Amino acid sequence: MDPYSENSNNSHQDVSGLPTVASGSNSSPAATSGPSRYENQKRRDWNTFCQYLRNHHPPLFLSQCSGANVLEFLCYLDQFGKTKVHNLICPFYGHPNPPAPCPCPLKQAWGSLDALIGRLRAAYEENGGLPDTNPFGARAVKLYLREIRDQQSKARGVSYEKKKRKRLAPQQDDNILEFQETK
Repeated sequence: MDPYSENSNNSHQDVSGLPTVASGSNSSPAATSGPSRYENQKRRDWNTFCQYLRNHHPPLFLSQCSGANVLEFLCYLDQFGKTKVHNLICPFYGHPNPPAPCPCPLKQAWGSLDALIGRLRAAYEENGGLPDTNPFGARAVKLYLREIRDQQSKARGVSYEKKKRKRLAPQQDDNILEFQETK
């Protein structure tokens, strides 16, 4: 049987034993609307990671994959990045909008990597992986993402601090209702 032909459940089984999702698969409850944008991106990300494992020397099975392999994959993706990350010696280090070009490398943005890991983490479990053995949730991956976030925020002079939610005072809402009732 051809390892890339579709079987009855709309998924592929490649030569390394990794399940890859076919483009026509649909895991959403509304079969008529088709997969969501998120589901399509998750499928593409999963297939890209599986392809990376197949091309790894030596090829890796998903069951052999560790947090270290995920970190290698993230570093591999940097070559396709579009975010300028200034080095410490760059005169534009810490400036969000540099006035001139510089030779600093282009890398994947932290937000893109963070979202990618989230999608791959979900895809791993959807494809039969156990949450306890999920390499995308490894401590090393979390630390790497935090390090990238801090490095990029310092290099660009932009902080990635969590935004605090604004709460409406409950009394304000009551006052509005009382005012409307008295009219």
